[in-house]
Amino acid sequence: MRIGDDALWDRAEAVLTDVLAHAGIDYQLNPGDGAFYGPKIDMHMTDSLGRSWQLGTVQLDYNAPERFELAYTGADNAEHRPVMIHRAILGSLERFIGILIEDRGGVLPVWLAPVQAIVLPITDRQNAAAGDVLDALGEAGLRGELDDRSESIGRKIRDAELRKIPYMLVVGEREAEAGSVAVREHGAGDTGVVATGEFVERLRTETAQRSR
Repeated sequence: MRIGDDALWDRAEAVLTDVLAHAGIDYQLNPGDGAFYGPKIDMHMTDSLGRSWQLGTVQLDYNAPERFELAYTGADNAEHRPVMIHRAILGSLERFIGILIEDRGGVLPVWLAPVQAIVLPITDRQNAAAGDVLDALGEAGLRGELDDRSESIGRKIRDAELRKIPYMLVVGEREAEAGSVAVREHGAGDTGVVATGEFVERLRTETAQRSR
């Protein structure tokens, strides 16, 4: 179903085709799949079952400005008709996040992970020091969590791995005394002991640079 003049539709389709060709993007035509007010470019992605889902869309609309009699004054001091572009870069946010989680197997990059680092005291005696580490993460604007359950450190690490938290910061007696953390990376294991401040700065840099 189209609204408006066929010539405007044909013009919009030609413009979108030229844009895709100029960008060197492979595409396929889906006749009749446009919005009623204009043609569009849709991005489709597949989930873990191979099903295709529409995500982002860009729609070129010459009709709405005509129907609403929209106009602007140009540099030549004359009135001109604008062009309307409807954009949804991610599409449905819930659908996008669902497909992203499936595609990554739940392993999100550190800058996107809901919990970037979890602090794991080995015994209850290190809870206070572990709380200080958590505070340092929060003060730096990072997303941390403290697992102060009375469980073995092996159980805490296993649970954090199952949650696919990027970093596990183990705090034992030596780390508590030295103001440091023993760092474990999800899927990689131990990477060494570093000062708490050094790790916080490292994580803050990774987050700012959208790395990993």
